[in-house]
Amino acid sequence: MSDKTTPLGVTYGSLAVLGSRRILDIAKLAQELNYRSLWTVEATGTDAFSLLGAVSAVAPNLDLATGIVPVQVRTPPLAAMSAATLQSLSPDADVWLGLGVSAPGILRQHGASAADRPIAMMREYVALLRECLSGESVTFEGDFWQVKRFRLAVRLGERRPKIVMAALNPQMLKLAGEIADGVLLNYIPVAHVPASVEQVRRGGDACIFAYAHAAVGELDGAARSARKDIFNYAMADGYANMFRAAGFGGEVDELRARAAERDRDGAMQAISEDMIQAINFVGGADEVTNFIRSYVDAGVEHPVLMPMPWGEDRYEVTRRTMIAAAAAVS
Repeated sequence: MSDKTTPLGVTYGSLAVLGSRRILDIAKLAQELNYRSLWTVEATGTDAFSLLGAVSAVAPNLDLATGIVPVQVRTPPLAAMSAATLQSLSPDADVWLGLGVSAPGILRQHGASAADRPIAMMREYVALLRECLSGESVTFEGDFWQVKRFRLAVRLGERRPKIVMAALNPQMLKLAGEIADGVLLNYIPVAHVPASVEQVRRGGDACIFAYAHAAVGELDGAARSARKDIFNYAMADGYANMFRAAGFGGEVDELRARAAERDRDGAMQAISEDMIQAINFVGGADEVTNFIRSYVDAGVEHPVLMPMPWGEDRYEVTRRTMIAAAAAVS
């Protein structure tokens, strides 16, 4: 059983299909259900900080988090400005600035280059970001960023934005433990959580967050959507390697072989039901409750529900899933 004080979050990252204004309804529901935090992503759709700024007005008790914003797109001074603005709007909440090295496909759409030294890039980014958040004058000469006399003009009190790193594989997990306040795990099967936590702890004591993907519904009706979602991530090397380490190497290898033959249907069918239920769980309300609880039991300190809106009424599926997840930590 999970501790009654375990914080729970919810992300809007999977809910873009509902439209931007629905985040206000999600935020109000999350606050009613005693969720601690609300997260959102930034890729090629909504701007993360605009959405979270709106949330701060309707649900001032929720902590606000990005998971993630790409470090290749936002400079450290800009990230500091955005996070500080959000913190000033929500002085009684924690702001978790979630960062990550983005996938090449997203970066191409932004006209940005992929990182050839991602570990070094993240280390430098976080170091510069912390300096920018200090409020002091910052002059910085690094391998990736050069800043001259930047000074954050947003005045903050004792509560300041905290830094979260998205991490999948051993080196980045260890680095997150060393330099960040939190680490965000994503698309991670419960069985692989302890190994990931162990890597984080080799670096330090960062808070362990994890997205837990779930939907209250029937697997038969949601299986194709679940497979499509996993397929898109399994084609990225970082996620593919993590899936292999988690015990799904056979599925990943067959999926990629089929994709190389341009057999997309065959590639998706390579994703077993076991893999679906380990990553994008679909089941009854009690089963979803137990699924979320299993992440806590495995070592996640702050689970974050990613509601998968797979059903005829997408918002109703989301609402039911949020209620089921909340029961895991109540």
